[in-house]
Amino acid sequence: MKNPVVIVGAGLSGLRAASLLIAQGIECIVLEARDRIGGRVLSITDTSRPDLGKFDLGPTWFWPQYESTITNLVKELNLGTFVQYTKGAMLSERSPNGAPERYVLPENSVERSIRIIRGVQSLIDAVADTIPSGIVQLETRVTAIRLDEAGTITVEADLTDGKRKKVSASAVILALPPRIIAQNIEFSPSLTPDIITDLVSKPTWMAGQAKAIAIYDRPFWRESGLSGFATSWVGPLQEIHDASPVTGSGALFGFFGMPAKTRRELGEDKVLKLVIEQLVRLFGTSGQNVKAILYKDWANDSETAVEEDLDPLRDFPSYGQPRKSGYGKRKLFLLVQRRIHNMVAI
Repeated sequence: MKNPVVIVGAGLSGLRAASLLIAQGIECIVLEARDRIGGRVLSITDTSRPDLGKFDLGPTWFWPQYESTITNLVKELNLGTFVQYTKGAMLSERSPNGAPERYVLPENSVERSIRIIRGVQSLIDAVADTIPSGIVQLETRVTAIRLDEAGTITVEADLTDGKRKKVSASAVILALPPRIIAQNIEFSPSLTPDIITDLVSKPTWMAGQAKAIAIYDRPFWRESGLSGFATSWVGPLQEIHDASPVTGSGALFGFFGMPAKTRRELGEDKVLKLVIEQLVRLFGTSGQNVKAILYKDWANDSETAVEEDLDPLRDFPSYGQPRKSGYGKRKLFLLVQRRIHNMVAI
């Protein structure tokens, strides 16, 4: 193979594709627009309190009973895991003026989910460790993919210093959200209308979501017999879970019922103020003793979401198999990234 396989996107899908190709002796490079690897996986610490631990602002857990691919990968990479904390009662907030209702769920009514010690970024880093240095090129934004009459594929990319880069490829794997592909990458010759329609019609799972994590010195809610799981019709968080590390600090994270457009209008400071007020309503005055708070609005991430993704999804999309289309003498392979539903999306 004269030219390398070019993989666009250094999230889990792109990195794993690179790792598998390299294991087969196939030359490849990975081009990533962001300044980091991981894509929608984002495990961070609060810079002023790194002692509190690392927390997931992207995917958090997976279900071994359903998702063998991720389970096998975690085992293959020998990553430490622990069971998501679900012991105790859940809370339900049904109205702005009513006290939250407390429910003890029947045993085994909550699906057993698994978390990765030190966050899902540990999975990303472990896959990246199987890839030789220099293969992954960050801050390299692919803008065009061209196929000439001789069958040569050229990938064009913008660099942060204003320069442009061209790479000859034997094939291209696009490990990106489908709508990002359709919106941000020019193809020559153009992709067929049915492929463009197919890409645009595939919403990025939870791209319009945001995640807030309130970190405490300890998981105080457990002392009151609570699991940390709560649902709310009031908001701004619609669903809340225990996000505490194995030991040490405590944390609660939540998914928003508040639409992306409303979050954008309010601004981060106001949104987080409403989050703390809700945690106090649900978990009592201890809920205001926040040591740190983390926030990521994926709807504002241009590498994740387009304008069409701001409308909340009500059901898990059915993506079907990616389309394959002849592209001249060679094939340009579109590996349209499935939502990594092996893990809870964001």
